Amino acid sequence: MNLQIAKWGNSLALRIPADYVRQAGIKEGDQVQASLTIDGGICIRAAKWNRQAFARDLEGMRAAMPMGESVIEELRHGARY
Repeated sequence: MNLQIAKWGNSLALRIPADYVRQAGIKEGDQVQASLTIDGGICIRAAKWNRQAFARDLEGMRAAMPMGESVIEELRHGARY
């Protein structure tokens, strides 16, 4: 199957036919891994979810958030019943 490359912002994009998407088991928003083959081709595979990488990312985000007072306690004190 021949596909057409299109401009998307400053990048190029390739539309993947629905049949291929279903067979690959991917959906909008999923991440894929792209690599170049020896003969100059492009190989695109569904990215496997990496639990350790996710945990590292989550820890980094958590470390970036300042600790403060509980929002729940603040809401309880301001709540009117």
